[in-house]
Amino acid sequence: MAKAIFGGSFDPPHIGHLEVIQQAITSLNIDELIVMPAFLNPFKSSSFAPADLRLKWLKSMTKEIPKVSVSSFEVDKNRAVASIETVKHFKNSEELFLIIGADNLSSLSKWKDYETLNEMVTWVVATRDEIPVPSKYKTLEVHKDISATQLRKQVQEAYIDKKIANEVIHFYQEQGSPTMQERIENISNVLDKNKADNIEVFDLRGKDYFVDQVVIATSLNSKHTEALLNYMKNELKPAETFLGTDVSDEWVVADLGDILIHIMTAEYRTKYNMEEFLGELGSNREE
Repeated sequence: MAKAIFGGSFDPPHIGHLEVIQQAITSLNIDELIVMPAFLNPFKSSSFAPADLRLKWLKSMTKEIPKVSVSSFEVDKNRAVASIETVKHFKNSEELFLIIGADNLSSLSKWKDYETLNEMVTWVVATRDEIPVPSKYKTLEVHKDISATQLRKQVQEAYIDKKIANEVIHFYQEQGSPTMQERIENISNVLDKNKADNIEVFDLRGKDYFVDQVVIATSLNSKHTEALLNYMKNELKPAETFLGTDVSDEWVVADLGDILIHIMTAEYRTKYNMEEFLGELGSNREE
């Protein structure tokens, strides 16, 4: 009987974790995948969401996935638990896979009793941040590259499984995450102080559109267009995560997940007249 353990803080659990779970079930020849939320990561001094809540979220998120169980082994210890302890507890199978993220590779040798651990498990590495994974490891190709740290600061429904989204979003927002209005104001302020013109915001929440808010601003010229993007990246971090950008001399598009920002030269803005479409789609527009 073969098993795999996928441990972590899961603070919060998100669709990137879900993709790792699904890839493991599909790619590894295992009878069971044990998802193991940590009471406390041994390399951290605290967690954000309490362990029992993260455990509950994981159980809800994975309850319909075959071969998956969520274990409270580490949570029940009420302390940080090293992987070697968990592995020894579950080492009752012919083969035991231990799934880690690629960002753990650089510190792997520092894990407690690494040499013993290395002999007991088959390592499986989930790709992340384009970090090279040596060929000696089994690899899970994960395409949803999500930072839990950024997600805690800016909770986005698109990155949370629907079964737990409302509760997760409510929890982190109650902990002081910036509101949508505050985020829009910060974006507008950065654009304004760096000489963007005619800044307009379209509220599309509840509309048939793929983001909640769209911001449009006019640049002074082609060089200014890209410069405004760089100002935003520098001045909005770490609160905002830029998931993707499409850059040209005349038009820059920045994707923040639930907010889309268009920076355009005056000529392009007039030519494409996005305001007309967005104005009809949305019910509220703020200047």
